[in-house]
Amino acid sequence: MMSSTTPSVPPKDSAESKRGVLLLFAALMLSMLLAALSQTVLSTALPTIVGELDGVDLMLWVMTAYILASTVMMPVYGKVGDLIGRKGLLLMAIGLFMAGSVVGGLAGDMSWLIVGRVIQGLGGGGLIILSQAIIADVVPARQRGRYMGFMGGVFAFSSVAGPLLGGWFTEGPGWRWTFWINLPLGALAMLGAIFLLHLPRGTTTRPRLDYAGMGLLTIATTCVVLIGSWGGAQYAWSSPTILALIAGAVVSGALFVMAERRAVEPVMPLHLFRQRNFNLCTAGGLLIGVAMFGTISYMPTYLQMATGTSATNAGLLMVPMMAAMLITSISVGFLVSRTGRYKWLPMIGTALIAAALVLLSTMTLDTPLWAICGYIALLGMGLGTSMQLLVLIVQNTFPAREVGTATASNNYFRQIGASLGAAVVGSLFVSRLGDLLAQRLPGGGAAAGVEANSLTPELVNNLPASVREAIVLSYNDALAPVFLYIAPLAIVAMVLLSFITEKPLATRIERNIEAECLAEGELTISHDDEDEWPADAQTAGTRR
Repeated sequence: MMSSTTPSVPPKDSAESKRGVLLLFAALMLSMLLAALSQTVLSTALPTIVGELDGVDLMLWVMTAYILASTVMMPVYGKVGDLIGRKGLLLMAIGLFMAGSVVGGLAGDMSWLIVGRVIQGLGGGGLIILSQAIIADVVPARQRGRYMGFMGGVFAFSSVAGPLLGGWFTEGPGWRWTFWINLPLGALAMLGAIFLLHLPRGTTTRPRLDYAGMGLLTIATTCVVLIGSWGGAQYAWSSPTILALIAGAVVSGALFVMAERRAVEPVMPLHLFRQRNFNLCTAGGLLIGVAMFGTISYMPTYLQMATGTSATNAGLLMVPMMAAMLITSISVGFLVSRTGRYKWLPMIGTALIAAALVLLSTMTLDTPLWAICGYIALLGMGLGTSMQLLVLIVQNTFPAREVGTATASNNYFRQIGASLGAAVVGSLFVSRLGDLLAQRLPGGGAAAGVEANSLTPELVNNLPASVREAIVLSYNDALAPVFLYIAPLAIVAMVLLSFITEKPLATRIERNIEAECLAEGELTISHDDEDEWPADAQTAGTRR
């Protein structure tokens, strides 16, 4: 008797199947690495880039353009992938990313550089989402933890490798190689996608896309990202510009909800929010994003100013955090795959994040570097224990036909949290720093020939001892207490995640694709063959 959900193909050797999954996973890791590096590789190259292209006033847009484009596209890739399949979309995302890299590499001015970053973002938003969803297409949730752990390790690796690579290119062959390097990597990722991805097709070949929802989501996201980028920095929080953006976000958000209620295929279905685990994991991910990016965005600056270390060494001092995150993420993934238990892990992760933030708030100029490295390593352990696991829990909550939409929605809110976290922490830091410098420097620094907005590590190191000490102390006293302010966010996340319902991790991938496959004569569906599937890769085989 035929089933309408679980497909079977002629049995394959388990070792062969695992080898195929590992090759596919390598291609997906390369795709994710492209997107992850693009968010970090320019951090050390940016001062040189904007200097050569005469665009210091537009420097913020180099990063903001990418974040905005990728964030907007996340839900779109997730939904469209569920409808028509992910292989073609992944190839398109890689192609867009490579095209944006060409535009950026050839840019003769800041306008073209920003255009290149927008195009990169349009592709980059899909690289992460589609990679996570494709793993859900081919590996059951029970075995997926180990793969998700390595995916978390990609972000840890890129957080260190990106700035170091950007600095090496800038000092060596030139900053344009931060874009050119994406072409061979992208070509490899594209070849891997073409030859190694054998994925199930979507539910329809003529999807009814939610254009109204996509448009309103774009407007709302643009407002939120600009609030995060401009608030407290370029514009005061009470300025008409920021207030207008807040109003725009609220209005477009309300209209978006109305549009989703009427859409046939909503880009972010409202029924997702009826699932407790989705709401808890999404809220927890958003709060973790605030804490994570609020910390890593400013720790390198603090290390340079407070300890006098170089930019390269400041990046290397972040290695303990990323190494701890990498090791913990992989270890947790294997633990979840072996035991099938997961509820307690994100609670421990958020508790470690809270503890790390409290410890970071105690930093003084006398705190030894080894202690600071220990604090940020503890933060990395907390992030590795929670971030990718929340994605797995979300994926396990929904059927395979919605896994892309659910994954994208969860990542979307975490990206929003990251943007707001960097902005809020930056605003508090800059505001406190300005007040402290005004108090501790004669005439706010004018008497010493110091302009607060123009301070660099090199300049500070060459100042008279009394002035240097006042500036360094101000940096410490401005940033350290901010970590204590955001520590409660991790505690709130821990409380929220304690209410997660621990549903058994699926050991099979259920799909309603019988009609499509039978029409093409590509497989025979029966319950009799189910037990012959390899546990590691119950995929739709070679149907594509």
